[in-house]
Amino acid sequence: MNIGGIQRLSLLDYPDKTCCTIFTVGCNYRCPFCHNASIVENKLSEKGVLQDEVMDFLKRRLGILDGVCITGGEPLLQDQLENFIREIKALGFLVKLDTNGSLPKKLKQLIETGLVDYVAMDIKNSPDSYGQTIGINNYNLDLIKESVDLLLSNIVPYEFRTTVVRQLHTSKDMLAIAQWLKGAEHYYLQNFVDSGDILEGGLSGFSREEMQAFQELIRPKIPSVELRGI
Repeated sequence: MNIGGIQRLSLLDYPDKTCCTIFTVGCNYRCPFCHNASIVENKLSEKGVLQDEVMDFLKRRLGILDGVCITGGEPLLQDQLENFIREIKALGFLVKLDTNGSLPKKLKQLIETGLVDYVAMDIKNSPDSYGQTIGINNYNLDLIKESVDLLLSNIVPYEFRTTVVRQLHTSKDMLAIAQWLKGAEHYYLQNFVDSGDILEGGLSGFSREEMQAFQELIRPKIPSVELRGI
């Protein structure tokens, strides 16, 4: 496992649970608004975290934390992810996985073997704008659609989420996403915030009123849509 860092306590990353958050290194996308650019590009200023260090930390947090959130980068790119999660589950922790949905077979395997308790999948944009948003022109969405369909089947508790960027997202995009994810269990709109560690400068978020307008556009198709980070 190539682990870039660990947040020792989060009350936000796993809904209704206390967790720690583990950041894996590397991603197959290059979203200009990514707030973990150094992790995505493996340009960390300090050495990463050893897997044994993570497990030792978790053993000291038994009875304190409910779960572990594994995020990135894209965790499913890690060859040792399944064994890593097995070790975490053996300690009794719940596991939440954050993913971009580009590896549906690996995602399905983890779910069907009971290794993942909650999935958060990023929906980068409407289908027509996806390639531009992830930094890959002429991107084939088939694998993304496969992951979306997998989660919509309610095989595991899940959420979809979109980070909304003024330079990349429009009302038309929001309507297209709503149609695509119609009936989703949970969908969150997250306003873009510049973390200072992003791939491309000059990006900005929306006002609260604009985000609420997007929410109302989506609500007829996805009644559960909520705003996050505003």
